[in-house]
Amino acid sequence: MKTTVRIALAAACLAASAASAQGLPEGYTCCNFHFEKDWISDANWRILPMMPAGSKIKVLDYGSSRANVEIDGRPMRIGQDYGRQQEKIEQFIQKLVVKNDPKAKIARYPEKIRAAVREGRVIPGMTREQVIISVGYPPTHRTPSLDSTVWNLWASRYSRYEVHFNDKGVVDKIVGNQ
Repeated sequence: MKTTVRIALAAACLAASAASAQGLPEGYTCCNFHFEKDWISDANWRILPMMPAGSKIKVLDYGSSRANVEIDGRPMRIGQDYGRQQEKIEQFIQKLVVKNDPKAKIARYPEKIRAAVREGRVIPGMTREQVIISVGYPPTHRTPSLDSTVWNLWASRYSRYEVHFNDKGVVDKIVGNQ
């Protein structure tokens, strides 16, 4: 009887563990990620090396303001250096991990937009979606709503730039150096 209970308990724990692991996001990176060693900040500093949108990503676990992930087989950490007061890490990661590979969407963009996305920069004429794919989500502490007409983004720890959208949601101008 004790053996049966232990086996049932072990099976229940194994099932719960598998269910928990299934709840972790897995798919593709929504956008270009800039990284320093194994760290990807929510500021997504443009001057750093870049992993392209559409890389395979798997969330391994969460911490208080970071997630351990694997991107194209490489262990990485994604963290909220700035926006942790505005959203939980799980909400932030949910935006970054998408089910459908964005490369198919990028392929339909005009060549000028595709080139900007490949370089991880913003150009006039881009939509909000294209800006996100190219440079990532703006940190929520400076741009709390994606409906804002101005998004605050970072080129480096010390250099900020603004992306201005017109009333049709298209980039009108960029202020500052990206």
